[in-house]
Amino acid sequence: MSKRDYYDVLGVSKGSSAEEIKKAYRKLAIKFHPDKNPDDKSAEDKFKEAAEAYEILSNPEKKQRYDHYGHAGVGGASGGGGGYGGGGMNMEDIFSQFGDIFGGGGGSPFDSFFGGGGGGQQSRGGGRRVAKGTNLRIKVKLTLEEIANGVEKKIKVNKQVSCKTCDGSGAKDRNSVSTCQTCGGSGAVRRVTNTILGQMQTTSTCPTCNGSGSQITSKCTSCHGEGITRGEETITINIPAGVSDGMQLSMSGKGNAAPQGGIPGDLIILIEEIPHESLKREGNNVVYDLHVSIIDAALGYSAEVPTIDGKAKIKIEPGTQSGKLLRLKGKGIPEINSYHRGDEIIHVNIWTPKALTSEERSMLEKLRESPNFKPQPGKNDKSFFEKMKEYFD
Repeated sequence: MSKRDYYDVLGVSKGSSAEEIKKAYRKLAIKFHPDKNPDDKSAEDKFKEAAEAYEILSNPEKKQRYDHYGHAGVGGASGGGGGYGGGGMNMEDIFSQFGDIFGGGGGSPFDSFFGGGGGGQQSRGGGRRVAKGTNLRIKVKLTLEEIANGVEKKIKVNKQVSCKTCDGSGAKDRNSVSTCQTCGGSGAVRRVTNTILGQMQTTSTCPTCNGSGSQITSKCTSCHGEGITRGEETITINIPAGVSDGMQLSMSGKGNAAPQGGIPGDLIILIEEIPHESLKREGNNVVYDLHVSIIDAALGYSAEVPTIDGKAKIKIEPGTQSGKLLRLKGKGIPEINSYHRGDEIIHVNIWTPKALTSEERSMLEKLRESPNFKPQPGKNDKSFFEKMKEYFD
């Protein structure tokens, strides 16, 4: 099932400001919040969809990739779990990343109805802070054939992974984790200061537990309480057809693991195109230089040319001039997120022999005097670059 346009999801336009996007998301998040719609699967799906759209459109880098390449730019096709972009987000991810959207430092916009939301029972999206792992960047080299057809790549990535001994908690066992005594499990501490305007209350992250709401009394011996170790993971990446050199794809949750069971970072995939031995890419078209002898150009013949999909035969008409452009429709690169495919442009070059036998020279000397072998340039002859510009325009 294809995803809806993120701008349509939030009800904003491409020219909307960051504040307008945030305001639109907050409105939808409150409307479809689980507290307001208990046991409503449809509302939960819309809540997640809005969060996914906001995750992309609120991030300038991801928004730029989305504007250029659509869902594929932020990972329209997932690979091996996790998913690209925001598709792998669960409710904990949403509350922990966007809890500030609701205001008041609480994960629920309805906390204020019950006394301001605090205490150890609030969700991780509330006062508690959840650590996020760092992003990883890798480079994937692709041939022109792989770019044209799309490809699945299995990549071994050396990164920080969740500790298998403690399942990422950092604790020796369950009994080694206790509620933080400083903040009472809320992850935040409140201070009241007397000023000339009266008492002012401020809230900050708990310095003892760093916002997690819990303390480890006995650390895991494998990771020393961090919850992460160095390891290797094989990640399956489904790269869509039509990507280009320098393009970046993103896989949510496939970056470095976060300390003590936090949210993993993202995996950023940089595309690098391997030059083809005979075809040159120009946007979604490919160009091939075909060298034709004077005799073949004069008499015409059937030539075989390489394409992305194999070999193809083309007809060189008698009297073909150097610089002529021929087209093989639909033999280029597919446009990403589209059914349209570019063409292969064949540039005809007349090849002139440098070494001649005495017999060949004698034959050409005779032909030289023939009117048909006298150059007859037209008044409107155009250069190859002018022809290419006209073609692509």
